[in-house]
Amino acid sequence: MSYKAIIIDDEEMARILLREMVTECVEEVVVAELCADLASGVKAIRKHKPDIVFLDIELPGHSGLELLDFFNEDEVSFSVIFVTAYNKYAIQAFNLSAVSYLLKPVQPSALKSAIELFERNRSRASYATLKSNLSGKTAQKIALHTMNSIAFEETTNILYFEADGAYTKVILRNGPPVVVSKPLKHFEQMLSECEDFYRCHKSYMVNVRYVTEYMKANGGVLVVDKKYELSVTQDKLETLMKRVAQFQ
Repeated sequence: MSYKAIIIDDEEMARILLREMVTECVEEVVVAELCADLASGVKAIRKHKPDIVFLDIELPGHSGLELLDFFNEDEVSFSVIFVTAYNKYAIQAFNLSAVSYLLKPVQPSALKSAIELFERNRSRASYATLKSNLSGKTAQKIALHTMNSIAFEETTNILYFEADGAYTKVILRNGPPVVVSKPLKHFEQMLSECEDFYRCHKSYMVNVRYVTEYMKANGGVLVVDKKYELSVTQDKLETLMKRVAQFQ
């Protein structure tokens, strides 16, 4: 099966190099047009009706995120793969939002992986969530991959993550627990720049905003939201208490 794509990037050399890489590395993708700005990109999308849009997120006078503002929801039949040179914090925002991206300079292996991800999951990603996560200094929403869908949850509604083998149970302040098909290590890495969350034990990562008590009995127990009791590793206790104090 073949897919049609367009490339939107204000740097001419970046557009040409990406087209050549797509042609050489992913034969199932055909680049229909190269665009230098958002306006020409919108026209190309309406003309070619592509399956994939490779989109530079930093364009003159615009953010690439504004692309979807030009379309009604029922017109968005394409998937976006962002191409960016953003910093570590912004990359975290992409990961939290379950949005495909390529880092400049684009590597062939990363391009192939992005196309494979597109083929596995062609449902529309939450670009509104990405916009939200890019707008602030702390993560606001996180993508939770369940067996049948991707749920987007406010981080302020997450009390803690609990390891469950190759899965993770996400305990919410409001709503039933969500079982996610990712290990706890996945969330520890994803939220490494978010000060709200701390891996307090091999089985738990807690939202420090909701730690209400520490009990020394039974080797040390954290009380979360006044009702949940979590084990804590002693060598992590000092750092944890400092983090908790920041939110008191």
